[in-house]
Amino acid sequence: MPHVITRHCAGTCDTVCAEVCPVECIHGPIAHATLRSVPAAERGVRFPGVQLYIDPDECIDCSCCVAVCPVSAIHMDYDLPLELRDDIEANARFFGRRGR
Repeated sequence: MPHVITRHCAGTCDTVCAEVCPVECIHGPIAHATLRSVPAAERGVRFPGVQLYIDPDECIDCSCCVAVCPVSAIHMDYDLPLELRDDIEANARFFGRRGR
């Protein structure tokens, strides 16, 4: 899994990362259009704990999403801070896969 969206995304649900992804591998439990319809300042209240995830089999490791993330929630899997390592498994689990 090249990139991982960490728990720092939870409640932010900014979809700009999905907008710049050339292979559309960023998904979440709520449709992007629904998230975009709610003002950014209200998303944490309306969608507490909800975050986006990167499909580990579709990501092409282009890093486009990293630069645009407003909360610095996206990292290379090998570059995750130790306290966020379990987010690799959370990303894989969202897509019904085992961690890598």
